[in-house]
Amino acid sequence: MSLQTVPLPAVIRPGHFLDEQTGAFLDSVAADPLAPVAAAIVAPGGYGKTALIEALDQVYRRAGIPVIGMAQAMHDPVETEAALLVDDAHLLPDAQLCRLRELADARRLPLVVAYRPVPRPAGLAALAGVLGRSRPAVRLAPLSAPQVARYLGAALGLPPSAELVESVRVQTGGVPRLVGWFAAALAERGETTVDRTAPRLPPLAVAQFQADWERMDAAVQELLLAMHAGMGLQLDLLGALLGRDPEGLAEVAAVARATGLVDQGGGLVPVAARAVGTLTPAERRVDVRRRLAELRRSRGEPVLPVARSLVGTGLAGAGIAATFEAAAAEALPEQPVLAGQLFAAAVQAGRRVPEVGAGWARAAALAGDLDLALRLADAVVAAPESPDRPGAALVAATALAHRGQLGRSAELVRWAGGPSAVLAAIGLIGTGQLADGRALLDAPPGDGPPTLLAGAAALTARGVYESVVGSATTALSTLVRACALLEPAGQAVLLPDSPAALTAIVGVHCGELGIADSVLARAAASGVGGDLMATRHRLLRAWIAMVRGDTAAATGTLATVTGAANRLEPRDRLFAIGLEVGLARRGSDLPALRRAWAHAGEAILHHPVDLFTLLPLAEFAIAAARLGDQDRLAPHLAQAGEILGRLGDPPLWSAILRWSGLHAAILAERRDQADEHAAALAGFAPHSRFCAALDSAARSWLAVLAGTVDPTTVEAAARGLYEAGLCWDGARLAGQAAIRTADRKAMVALLECARLLQGRAAGGREAGGSPGDPPAGRAATRAARRLSDREQEVADLVLAGMTYKQIGDQLFISAKTVEHHVARIRQRLGCTSRSDLLARLRELATERD
Repeated sequence: MSLQTVPLPAVIRPGHFLDEQTGAFLDSVAADPLAPVAAAIVAPGGYGKTALIEALDQVYRRAGIPVIGMAQAMHDPVETEAALLVDDAHLLPDAQLCRLRELADARRLPLVVAYRPVPRPAGLAALAGVLGRSRPAVRLAPLSAPQVARYLGAALGLPPSAELVESVRVQTGGVPRLVGWFAAALAERGETTVDRTAPRLPPLAVAQFQADWERMDAAVQELLLAMHAGMGLQLDLLGALLGRDPEGLAEVAAVARATGLVDQGGGLVPVAARAVGTLTPAERRVDVRRRLAELRRSRGEPVLPVARSLVGTGLAGAGIAATFEAAAAEALPEQPVLAGQLFAAAVQAGRRVPEVGAGWARAAALAGDLDLALRLADAVVAAPESPDRPGAALVAATALAHRGQLGRSAELVRWAGGPSAVLAAIGLIGTGQLADGRALLDAPPGDGPPTLLAGAAALTARGVYESVVGSATTALSTLVRACALLEPAGQAVLLPDSPAALTAIVGVHCGELGIADSVLARAAASGVGGDLMATRHRLLRAWIAMVRGDTAAATGTLATVTGAANRLEPRDRLFAIGLEVGLARRGSDLPALRRAWAHAGEAILHHPVDLFTLLPLAEFAIAAARLGDQDRLAPHLAQAGEILGRLGDPPLWSAILRWSGLHAAILAERRDQADEHAAALAGFAPHSRFCAALDSAARSWLAVLAGTVDPTTVEAAARGLYEAGLCWDGARLAGQAAIRTADRKAMVALLECARLLQGRAAGGREAGGSPGDPPAGRAATRAARRLSDREQEVADLVLAGMTYKQIGDQLFISAKTVEHHVARIRQRLGCTSRSDLLARLRELATERD
């Protein structure tokens, strides 16, 4: 079937494809063909004016009335028994328009005139006025979905699918001529689907578009090309592009709309946009887009939508280079990969790398390409004429931190200066340089603006410092505030480490796993640090799951992070391998442990020890002892000891390493070393409940290994570990004590304790236990329900129905602190919802009464 076999006029029938107004008009003519009707048909090109004229021609001829055109109408007299049908009246000369007006005034014969809304010369305006006195103009509209469906059904010979109807309607904008082209092309090819992204244009449609395009005025072409670039009808911008005043631009825009290629929203109909892109020379399209982009940049407007389409066109010059740079800055916060492409285009267009290298390096870092980021940042830092050397230094510092060079990272941050200089204190403290870190914190603030980043940087550095010299509560509170301050910046922020990651590490070190997981979840939701930090945040959440005993969740997250072609930077790789080691150990999978240990040796060589890598180092210490390979790890453990020694052996950071050292010594059967670690843990006990739990567990372990199993003491120590977040450790202590006691009653009780702790860690059972739990289970309930004085205060006020803000006002703490207290209460009580929490709190209140 060819295009000609299903032309639009052949399928038009009254009331079938026409809207109600048009169908009524055609019905009225068919009912009384001899009536001296005088009517106008007004619509843009392609809306069916010609088809309707041809349908009227058929109606009159079937009634035996001859139909004449303008050639006969110019003669006088005109047959009164004839109908005069005129198409494209907007193209007629003044003389013919004048003649039509005379005939319309005379009302001696049926007269129907079709024309576009514009152009409207004076003669056509006068004719329209005369015709309007007889009856309102018939104004054709795009086809509705049901009309498109009927049209396609007639062309294809079968009912079209709803998807096909919608595809054709969207691609054509419902313009009847375009619908007809698609219907004919589908029928010719025997197809019943349309590719929404790149529909194939029928050959005759392309030819017709070409003819229409060549007839258009150059200004109209320019305007359509601007619409093709996505500008719509931004009149002031388009006026500047075309060099027209508002009145002149309105005239050009009206003519463009009258072509039928412009939709109701001021953009090109999709298939028309494809035709414009196909038929116009590339250099002309590029030139229009270049001028639009440079106009927008000069006016301080966004340039990204236009500039991104110019990447790869080979344009060069100062103007387009500046445009690419401006577009890159727009893309940087949310689309760092695109920003990198635009910075590269700016360099290709003439900008020098030192001029744009800092932004380009930032984009590369946020996109995860640290090799490129380091190369660019180093080039900028080394060029004295570069306008943003401090910014480039911060990018380099970030990349180096991810690669384990924390000391070098701190040097670069300190050199960069500005509001972020205080971040150097984190690196200094992390490498054992406490005095230098304190000096940075005590230095007077610079004269830079108090931005969110500056505030978050100061709080983060202060929180890390407090973790060494102060209390865990103060450190966590400060770090959590830094996280909240930075969240609005989202993925645009670039730091050597995120406050969320540091908060999580501190939280794991002091047993506040609920807070640690909460801040990581919020960081993931807000995208803090972009893709670069996303991997670190996921790995730390997996670490928390592992410590809690949820090895399935930890394994799943680890597989996601390390799967496919993901390339991990040294810091992330260290934690990933630490997870592999920890999961293999907890699963008693010796072959997997050996495989992971082979990777651990390489990972630790690529990442020097610092304060924030003690978690994986602690896992490696136990694995080394389990595999009899302590010598390989000894230098790194010694380095960790030196860093902790220079920091004053802070309990928050030292406790975990001592705890792992205890287990390594037990595995290696080195009682002297085990006693040394236990003594250190005893010294840390007064520091926090977490350290006290480790001390109690250490003493229980040594007693169990010595053959003394006190089930009450062991169970209390095991549950203390559980409350501290070390769920697997607690279950293991109870289990090992059970198999070492000769007292069957004690063995049963300890095995039940181990089962309960391990079951709830892995399966998520509520820490409060259930009414059917055995005595050991009820003991767990009582242990888990011990709240601190402040937690009890918060719990009572929650039961009273107060909001977090009201509770904070009454207790003189922030609403955020209240939220963290509630999160910890929920963790202690094993509640998974607010209603469950309230029920548990009421139960506790009843017991107290």
